[in-house]
Amino acid sequence: MKLLKDILYKAGATEIQGSTQLAIMSITADSRLVQKNTLFIAVKGLRSDGHAFVPACVEAGAIAIVCEEFPQEMSDKVCYVKVKDSAYALSILAGNFYDNPSEKLALVGVTGTNGKTTTTTLLFDLFCKLGYTCGLLSTVVNKIGNQEIPSTHTTPDAVQLQQLLHQMVQAGCTHVFMEVSSHAVVQHRVSGVHFSGGVFTNITHDHLDYHGTFEHYLEAKHAFFKTLSSESFALINSDDENASAMSSDLKVRAQTYGFSQAADFNVKILEKEFAGMLLRIQGREVWTQLIGSFNAYNILAVFAAAMNLGADLEQVLTGISELRSVEGRFQYIRSLENVTAIVDYAHTPDALRNVLSTITDLRTGNEQLITVIGCGGDRDRAKRPEMAEIAAELSNKVILTSDNPRSEEPQAIIDEMRSGINPAESRKVLCIADRREAIRTACIMAQPGDIILIAGKGHEKYQEIKGVKYPFDDMAEVQTLFNQAEN
Repeated sequence: MKLLKDILYKAGATEIQGSTQLAIMSITADSRLVQKNTLFIAVKGLRSDGHAFVPACVEAGAIAIVCEEFPQEMSDKVCYVKVKDSAYALSILAGNFYDNPSEKLALVGVTGTNGKTTTTTLLFDLFCKLGYTCGLLSTVVNKIGNQEIPSTHTTPDAVQLQQLLHQMVQAGCTHVFMEVSSHAVVQHRVSGVHFSGGVFTNITHDHLDYHGTFEHYLEAKHAFFKTLSSESFALINSDDENASAMSSDLKVRAQTYGFSQAADFNVKILEKEFAGMLLRIQGREVWTQLIGSFNAYNILAVFAAAMNLGADLEQVLTGISELRSVEGRFQYIRSLENVTAIVDYAHTPDALRNVLSTITDLRTGNEQLITVIGCGGDRDRAKRPEMAEIAAELSNKVILTSDNPRSEEPQAIIDEMRSGINPAESRKVLCIADRREAIRTACIMAQPGDIILIAGKGHEKYQEIKGVKYPFDDMAEVQTLFNQAEN
């Protein structure tokens, strides 16, 4: 419970009707969660406007309303607060309600098109190994110490985020590592959050269905770094072509990391095989069980962040050598017939090319590479033909299939993907809309020594079709097929 006057601190109130000496028991922007003595924030969303639900919220027990426009009829038992931007105010209000927990934590935000989940998860795992009690906010799962909480979004909504951070403080967490999506930045979900540091992994073609243009997408990522205070640290992947734009106009000097010797933190791959890589980081050699140049970047980002957080160099290097790959990120198994199946979340052109290039580097030249790939429905359509083109270019055989079609027809998505394939490559392409059948076909086609890449869904345990999420796990499907072949 907190007084409304304290919750309104720095929220940008422009007009207040009613008393702010009110005890607030809960805070929400979801009208369905309103109960007695709730502070309701009316936010204008993509699908609905919270202002339309104000009367119903008052009827349900809301004692205070924050809005951009006062309703025509106002109750004398309710305090109405007008603000310029309800979405921004929501984040500030939620932080105040939960005592601004981020200020009590070493909180590191990781943003970029690819690598966010791996980098945050590896940081969490590393600092747990170093003896700290940590929190994790990721696409795959949220964690408070050893407690796991299901994740529904890459970055939680403003209220849920502050609530989770508050719970982490109560649980004794000292360090928290979270993914920061471009959506979350634009929607002000992290506006009321204090970050001790930020990491930029890379930026490539993605989410243009939401942002409209690549420039707007880039601006959203950049906006996160512009919020970092002068006491925070900013780590920028200097090998990304947009690194200079990302590091400009910041309150803190951006540190760089990459393969270049000129970077503040640099890495070199000395050896690589399916079992892992030998890296040289800042002149020190370290073995990692992860593979691929993209994971070399992730490991280097983890190292650089750890150094900025004051961790011991030797302990960090030892911890890095013990880290394992993140679920659904270049996760692989081998059958008794020596067929290797790799499951990866690669769902952007750049991520798919990275994974396929990594596999190519590890091949001896005699094996076939069979790629199973789909694209999600109701998402950026421009990348569909490009992803199919990349798959056909770098694979011996390709099976175009369904991903999460959502409201779209799977075959229509596949047709758009197929349009990007060069006619000369079309002979190597099959189209099988049923994902389970596509994976089974790939396993049947594979000969001893061959490699199967199943891309696009990674850690996801479902397939979303027409608004329903059906249980589906790429890794489990492959494991079942391998077991059947062995019996």
